[in-house]
Amino acid sequence: MIKGVFMLHSDDLPNELPAFERWYSRYHAPEVISKDGPWLVRFVGYRPLPVIPEALQYGYYNQRVTEAWFRSEEKRSTNIINFRRQAPWAKESNQKKISRISDVALTVTMPPTDVFLSGNFTADDKTIIRWYTVTKYPQGVSLEEGENWFLNIHSKEVLQQSGLIAYFSTRAIEQPGRPNGWVRLTEQWYEDFYGWKKSVIDSPPKYTKPSWNTYDKYPFLEPYVDFASTFLMERPDHDYLKEAAPYP
Repeated sequence: MIKGVFMLHSDDLPNELPAFERWYSRYHAPEVISKDGPWLVRFVGYRPLPVIPEALQYGYYNQRVTEAWFRSEEKRSTNIINFRRQAPWAKESNQKKISRISDVALTVTMPPTDVFLSGNFTADDKTIIRWYTVTKYPQGVSLEEGENWFLNIHSKEVLQQSGLIAYFSTRAIEQPGRPNGWVRLTEQWYEDFYGWKKSVIDSPPKYTKPSWNTYDKYPFLEPYVDFASTFLMERPDHDYLKEAAPYP
């Protein structure tokens, strides 16, 4: 099983959100289904949670996260749509001031390749917020060097966070045309933002910086460059396979 992940961010979310949501549900999601429908297993969307101010410095993406699940890479259409070309605001004149819409795209294998802490609890035991992060290593750092630090040093130190209730990660599948793309999708779960803030801001563990770090603060990867994140609930707010019908 593989999962295509798309994270979207807008610099002018309050003004763009109504038009974006209409466009995505009315045109984009049906177009994806019309091309990949026979092979799609799951196609869902999440609205990122509003966050406390301290979370904004971690490359926070605010607009939407979508996941498209396929049984295998071979079953996925290669005719993926570039939403920035198709979205109506992309056709605006360059002379007109419009906001920046940014996107993150990667494909990962499922289930996760690395489970550091499995969430051994039920929905009646705890609430969940998911810190949903994507990472890559700075230019000049080999994948082997970056992965050695992440797997053998950093992940073990993250496990010492007091409020962490689940922690897992998966390697991205290298995509043609994206040689320097994102390399990992990771989730760290907390009961609420109190738990996240205590773990990440107020009382963090002592971390070992990689020798190659270009950013001095945890997680030692530059926000919006080598690190991006958002916060999600455990359930999606849209199931596009049920809600969106392919247009004629």
